Amino acid sequence: MHLTNNSCSQVTPLRLLYRPYNSEVDWMVARCRPNNLELKTDDVIAPPSNSAEMSEPVAHGHHGPMKRLSTMFSYLQEKIQRDWSDRDLTQPPPPTSDITMHSALDHSHNFFEYLVVVSLRKKGEGTYEPQITYQFPKRTDMRSSQKEEEEKSLKAILLFCFPEGINWAPLTEYSSETFSFVLTEVDGSRKNGYCRRLLPSGKGARAPEAYCIISRVACFGLFSKIFDEVEKRRQISMAMIYPFMQSLREAPFPAPGNTVKIKSFIPESGTEIISLTRPLDSWLEHVDFRTLFRCLKDEEVLQVFASAVLERRIIFIAEELSTLSQVLHAVAALLYPFTWQHTFISIVPSVLIDVVMAPTPYLLGVQRHKLDEVIDQSDMLIVDLTEGADNTFITCIGDESTILPEKLQMELLQELRCKRDNSTSEELKKVVSEAFLSFFVKTVGHISSHVKSCNSRQPGVFQKKSFCKAIESKAVRHFVKRFIQTQMFDLFIQEVERQPTQEGVFHKKVLEDQESKKKEKANRVWMKGRVV
Repeated sequence: MHLTNNSCSQVTPLRLLYRPYNSEVDWMVARCRPNNLELKTDDVIAPPSNSAEMSEPVAHGHHGPMKRLSTMFSYLQEKIQRDWSDRDLTQPPPPTSDITMHSALDHSHNFFEYLVVVSLRKKGEGTYEPQITYQFPKRTDMRSSQKEEEEKSLKAILLFCFPEGINWAPLTEYSSETFSFVLTEVDGSRKNGYCRRLLPSGKGARAPEAYCIISRVACFGLFSKIFDEVEKRRQISMAMIYPFMQSLREAPFPAPGNTVKIKSFIPESGTEIISLTRPLDSWLEHVDFRTLFRCLKDEEVLQVFASAVLERRIIFIAEELSTLSQVLHAVAALLYPFTWQHTFISIVPSVLIDVVMAPTPYLLGVQRHKLDEVIDQSDMLIVDLTEGADNTFITCIGDESTILPEKLQMELLQELRCKRDNSTSEELKKVVSEAFLSFFVKTVGHISSHVKSCNSRQPGVFQKKSFCKAIESKAVRHFVKRFIQTQMFDLFIQEVERQPTQEGVFHKKVLEDQESKKKEKANRVWMKGRVV
């Protein structure tokens, strides 16, 4: 796993080996090398296929800031190593023979790679350490290098299943919650971690446990339903989990909009048929906007969006892990067709709270009890996700409400008012995604017209001056001039230069907008002719 932080300077000829926004723990587990920040010439790593319009971007960086960043993260890596040095990641059941960790292609057709149960083991008075007590499937027949990689991934999983640290008290009541994180491998491939924490069945006070599924698939809603089935079987017996997960592993992962049916036997209930449907809009299948709009007013969402568009440092504060996870993924999704390219950690483990000191852009989720450790930072936006909070923006730069052009802000708000309080997740996705996609169509939708190429065999060249000059509104032009300085735009335009003819949702919306404008122009000409 590699470092996700990147400098976004546009002037240096050096190219930085980087990782995209989903790479939450590239730099934070023991596998991180001391020199994991590398400045190389012409190193290019492809981002996740979060956007149909993007692939193989390149980032830029300066030696100065990167050197300071490398020093800080080296310190963090040593800190993690010390914290884990006296821990025994014992007896994770041996790795599997039929599922190894070679590449994303090995598992692209499967629902998941493996399931682990993480329990808290008491170490001393009021202190616990997480340990893996169950793993499916059993992982055997691995080379030593693969086994080492596996153990390091498991350490990261333990960090994210219980990010609060070692201080716990036995509980008699605990509301289960579901959240997610992402692991990124050295080769750039991604694994999604889905967690459900709950109080195991039993009597008296006891510590919660976490179920974690590791998958190549990004589909939060689908795995939440899978957890419902896992939790139901766990209440009967741990042994009941195995046949269900085995059936799930053998089932093909459905195409967008399709459904797969899983047969599973439960004592006293007989054989059940479980239907798992994949959302039609695959680029939104990992996102649920309901929590974002429950915690923040529409105007506040726009201010957060504006800060993210300019790639600023943003920290979200909440106590619930599920709230942090869902809100951060929702904010990142608002940027489509662009992709957040900097540090993205939906839930910052206590041992890594020093990441808030990083000088480069980030989206971080921090639990409320760590608030005092982040409010001393300046030049950032700290967002309180508490519903009805008196002061939603604990810290801000002050210009968040004026970043977006006023007219486009009003149009965004008007479109967002189409959502209803009782909207389903899919209905809200449609309203929200179309509103923000329309914003980018109106601001940069003419981008393909300003990529010129001498012939079809040569990559195009972005004509920045003519692109900006083509924008009639002075306010929109001012915003776009700031936006095109960001790394997310730089990486996007590089893909457009390589493939001027784009496909995907954004390109489709651009064509629809162009056709609409042609019809409007034709109607105006016709009406003018009739008046004459």
